[in-house]
Amino acid sequence: MLDLGSGGGKICYIASQIVGSSGCVIGVDMNDDMLVLARRHRPAVAAAIGWDNVEFRKGRIQDLALDLEAFERHLADQPVRSVDDWGRAQQFADAQRAASPLVADGSIDVIVSNCVLNLVRAEDRRRLFREMHRVLKRGGRAVISDIVSDEPVPAHLQNNADLWSGCISGAFEERDFFRAFEEAGFYGMHYEVFETEPWGTVEGIEFRSVTIVGYKGKEGPCLDHKQAVVYRGPWKAVIDDDGHTLRRGERMAVCEKTFGIYTRPPYAQQVIAVEPRQPVDPAFAQPFDCSRDAVRDPQVTKGAAPRLTQLPQGSCCGPSGCE
Repeated sequence: MLDLGSGGGKICYIASQIVGSSGCVIGVDMNDDMLVLARRHRPAVAAAIGWDNVEFRKGRIQDLALDLEAFERHLADQPVRSVDDWGRAQQFADAQRAASPLVADGSIDVIVSNCVLNLVRAEDRRRLFREMHRVLKRGGRAVISDIVSDEPVPAHLQNNADLWSGCISGAFEERDFFRAFEEAGFYGMHYEVFETEPWGTVEGIEFRSVTIVGYKGKEGPCLDHKQAVVYRGPWKAVIDDDGHTLRRGERMAVCEKTFGIYTRPPYAQQVIAVEPRQPVDPAFAQPFDCSRDAVRDPQVTKGAAPRLTQLPQGSCCGPSGCE
């Protein structure tokens, strides 16, 4: 698990008990005082719970590849005194990102963050979400709690230092928060928490606490394994983050990758999975055109089996009977 903006480490130490001795928790923060505080409690917490699986790393959450402590050691050894020195320092930073990133690609199961993303400059936010996507494993998820606004925050409020420290100035507008996940390549985004009562109101703009969950894993080839899903309803139709339309009650054809996504959270309870009678050998799976929506003919999933007639025994209504 990775905690962005881990501060004094409280969330990390709670998470340590949840993931257990076989898990690992990483906190990332760029504030030296907070890192000292968080690290100070590590021995005592480890002794109390019986394992030591928490570490705190210095970095910027919008640049999870650059280890700032390693970079600071380099700058102490080779100070920047000229433009050329600055260029060499940047080269070192780029090399370090590639060779020894602070958080490696595809290494994290779950990302959490609590009221920190709004403190990142607007121009750095796309990079922040791309970094979250980069470090997550396929199938991993980001669980982000933050403050959102129901209207755009005007410039004079964005530039108010007091409101900035109070998590107001940098608040995401509600729809922009979802859009940031979407543009970075996440799927299945949804509100886990949406506080109906505003946390605060400034000039008529409501600010409230929300938690959004988003998943990684829709990348990869589309191959046909003769699978289908049936959307249960109640909506007449729904559209996923790849543009697939599922029509209520119809056996919609999907590729093997999408089938896997639909049979895991957050979709699994919304669909009925229809596997083929005869599994498709992956070595012989054909490309699947995910750009169009198609109904899967039941004959395809049933395969070439003879057209049997097998009448049921007993009541059609089951043990409870028809009422």
